[in-house]
Amino acid sequence: MDKVERGLRTLDRLSVLETVAAVLGVAPEVLLARETRRGELVAGIAAAVKQLRAALACYHTPGPGEAGWRPPLPLEELDRRVTYVWMAYRHAHHSQVLRMLPDLLADAHQARDHGAPTGSARAADLLVRTYRLAAQMLVKLGEAHLAWLATDRAMATAAGDPRRTAIATIPLVQALRALEEGRLAMIAATTAVRRLTPYPSHAFPPDHLALAGTLLVEAALAAAGTDSAAARNLIDHATHLAEVHGNRPDHDNNDIEYGPTVVALARALITADLGDPHQAAIIHKHTANGDAWNRLPAEHRAAHLIDIARIHLDSGNPRAAGRALVTADRIAAAETRIRPAARAVLTALLRDGPADADVTRLAAIIGLTHP
Repeated sequence: MDKVERGLRTLDRLSVLETVAAVLGVAPEVLLARETRRGELVAGIAAAVKQLRAALACYHTPGPGEAGWRPPLPLEELDRRVTYVWMAYRHAHHSQVLRMLPDLLADAHQARDHGAPTGSARAADLLVRTYRLAAQMLVKLGEAHLAWLATDRAMATAAGDPRRTAIATIPLVQALRALEEGRLAMIAATTAVRRLTPYPSHAFPPDHLALAGTLLVEAALAAAGTDSAAARNLIDHATHLAEVHGNRPDHDNNDIEYGPTVVALARALITADLGDPHQAAIIHKHTANGDAWNRLPAEHRAAHLIDIARIHLDSGNPRAAGRALVTADRIAAAETRIRPAARAVLTALLRDGPADADVTRLAAIIGLTHP
């Protein structure tokens, strides 16, 4: 026990866990951080994704007198619910978000299809925001094709409106990147940015600036694997817009956080994709030491750390990769415990050799042990 606590011995085998559990007089499951709960969590996520798939596959909104009809919510109440679920997402309460999304999609459809005509534009805005959140959650869970379906529904709802189309394009680009369609993702993002720019001024209105900058970041991330020059130009453009926008929360602008810190973190990932993981680590370290880092949503910070862990692992620094994952888990446990990306990095860490005690403990929580 003393060696384990001092990090000289790791709980990396079931036999060791059973021995320590016997000495402590507890069941091995206690040291495994209740792996049974992990099984329940995985089953719950799978069930929630199934319900979300059914909601996305529904193309008919019941009208008055039809089975399933319910009066549309007042737009103020629907707006409150959409805002709440986005807040839950930013705090990485992913199980809660997944449980709420199917009903929220149904309510948003009802408001758009059967609400007062005077509120149709606002109802469409809320429906696009909800589809965007559904798609982003599905990308996190490795369901890129289903996310693509959600973005397609969002695009149809946007109906050519430049602002709504830009919002729907953000998760579309993320889904295409997950499907390794980087060039298509870059074209989609840059096209949406051009449609936001009033011709012939080529200057973004204040309420479009954060949205345009976010799309440029997504375009740069997509281009990094296929067009290095385009990736550099796009992230430089995003940096310029971020300096104008500043580090401030912009929840009124379609649930988007944007500013120099967000762009710098994206630059770190792009730098790694362009072949310089050492410089990427330097950019990340410098950015994560600033106060603005701590003001980012927990979901954003933890998701970025999972990406950084992959970069450390690919560059031959498993210890740094492990530290990044453990830190991500402390910030937002749902990011590390339900996402396939985090599980893949942990699996590689365990396969490549003895891991630090904190990493082994996290692996046990997720349900991974050494062979």
